[in-house]
Amino acid sequence: MSPGYGGVRGIVVSETDRWLSDYGDSHTDITNPGIYWLSVPLLVLGTVGVLWSLPIPQEFVKISPVLNWGSAFLMAAVVYYFIISISLAIGMLPFVVGVTAVQLWLVDSSLSLVRISSGLIVASIVGLYLGHYQKGGLRAVVHDIQLMMIAPAWLLANLYRRLGIPV
Repeated sequence: MSPGYGGVRGIVVSETDRWLSDYGDSHTDITNPGIYWLSVPLLVLGTVGVLWSLPIPQEFVKISPVLNWGSAFLMAAVVYYFIISISLAIGMLPFVVGVTAVQLWLVDSSLSLVRISSGLIVASIVGLYLGHYQKGGLRAVVHDIQLMMIAPAWLLANLYRRLGIPV
């Protein structure tokens, strides 16, 4: 099967559809969707915060005061979103900007970025587990962590479909 093609009876299936479908197949039996929808962005926010707080090479500082492992991760995610779907990438930009704004606010506050981010990760993992409580459990949570940056795009794609916006 060549990339970007597949499906049943010769129907063309994009790589975006394949990724979202694979992710969605493991999320058909979410027990607590509200908790799940809240936990996904918290996981991203916490993970980016931990990456944001890691030591950076001096070359990063010379390039930009906000260039660090967390912002590099977000930049790579945006590039990836544009590769898989322009409409999803445009829709994800406010989320990425929001995550960046929260990180910048936390860095400038008196709060500990690592502690807050670690707490968000723990809270999100508990929420993901509760979201998959009856089916999938811990295995589904590990899958969510592995595909952390697909999850927000999957949630946005579901919203797009409800609104009739092409993915």
